[in-house]
Amino acid sequence: MKRLVADFLGYMTVERGASPNTTSAYRRDLDAYADFLFERGVTDPSTITREDVVAFIGSLQARGLAPASVERKVAAVKSFHKFLVRDGVTENHPTASMPLPKKPQRLPDVVSVEQVERLLEQPFPEGPVGLRDRAILEVLYGCGMRASEIVGLDLTDLELTDGFVRVYGKGGKERAVPIAGAALAALRDYLDHARRVLRPKGRARRQDPAAVFVNVRGGRLTRQTIFAIVRAYGGRVGLDLHPHTLRHSFATHMLEGGADLRALQEMLGHSDISTTQLYTHVDRSHLREEYLSTHPRARIR
Repeated sequence: MKRLVADFLGYMTVERGASPNTTSAYRRDLDAYADFLFERGVTDPSTITREDVVAFIGSLQARGLAPASVERKVAAVKSFHKFLVRDGVTENHPTASMPLPKKPQRLPDVVSVEQVERLLEQPFPEGPVGLRDRAILEVLYGCGMRASEIVGLDLTDLELTDGFVRVYGKGGKERAVPIAGAALAALRDYLDHARRVLRPKGRARRQDPAAVFVNVRGGRLTRQTIFAIVRAYGGRVGLDLHPHTLRHSFATHMLEGGADLRALQEMLGHSDISTTQLYTHVDRSHLREEYLSTHPRARIR
């Protein structure tokens, strides 16, 4: 089973263009699935039954895993079995037509415009690191980017004269995201006055000359560093933040400002508009205010 899991991961990486993070998550989930089957005495994929899969799901739920985590693991199992059938390893497909466990719809965490302003208007440390950190926060909120996307930004992805950043999202899917105002100014400030200082001479082996955002040794930042930066500056102004909070807030504030849903879908890189529509449920108060202020009979009693 472990060999088949390795074959599946290779397929996901090479043919489906799965990101390293996605591949790593699949590996953990399927290793747990293979271990569970081994404990049940099942080592041949042709003998796996629907009952085995149901028992695996039950074991996940019994451990108290969040519904979203269970759904992700079951999705990995379903993709794995589909791959085995497609590749001719077996005709047995125990997860065919098996629905994913339902999870309660969870609205994304967002912060208010006032809280974002408090975050971005706070004093930043003087010097190149402060300029870099301000640019990271401004771009995360100003462009709605994921942490992995900002880590992967290369200098060749920047089309600042035209006001765009080329972003590679999940599965390597490319999109162009507008950048303007405070985000553009902060990014230019960092590029002009900080980035070259963070690439000291004599450390070429540790440096990444293509990366936009670098550490004090000139190397590309990691997702963990981005998370730490966001959490640290959020904590300074009393906010519990992670990068996705700023992405969610970007989407919510854009919709509240009247952005077109399809345009927002493109900016966020969502393949399905139903994902983008989730943000329409975050805060409807502005819709009621708009209705009350504009409809001619809204205030007649």
